Amino acid sequence: MLRPATAADIPFVRSLTTRADYTPFIGDTDEAQLADWLASPAVRVLIWTDGTAQGFAILREIGDPSGRVELFRIALDQAGGGRGDAFFAALLDHAFGELGAARVWLDASGENPRAMKIYERAGCRREGIQRAHWFRPCLGRAVDLHLFGMLRDEWAALRA
Repeated sequence: MLRPATAADIPFVRSLTTRADYTPFIGDTDEAQLADWLASPAVRVLIWTDGTAQGFAILREIGDPSGRVELFRIALDQAGGGRGDAFFAALLDHAFGELGAARVWLDASGENPRAMKIYERAGCRREGIQRAHWFRPCLGRAVDLHLFGMLRDEWAALRA
């Protein structure tokens, strides 16, 4: 189940973005920026929960005239068991259903094939690769960013 994040969730979000095993894949954001996003009508910080927080996602560009929504960041406290597939499907349903997105887009580090498989299984199309684009201090080098997207009609067809 998805729910809106609150200021009380910021330590949980930071606990995931600062994990050593996640730093090659996702960036960290300080508490002030997270608080700004919580207050912004163009951003949704969401918590994946079954009573306790299991993951978070940040959706941005809400209200853009193009209808696009960016899935900016996604992380789970534990991988495996189909949890990533369920979480990602819920995020797509939220973006297209609740937010009325015309398009959802996201990027993924080339160092994270597990995430890319989830996005492709969900029906997202790989739309391009930005080669050696994102410098990761923990790796000491820039990594490729793979761009993914899904249109509303594609999402609807998958649910028909």
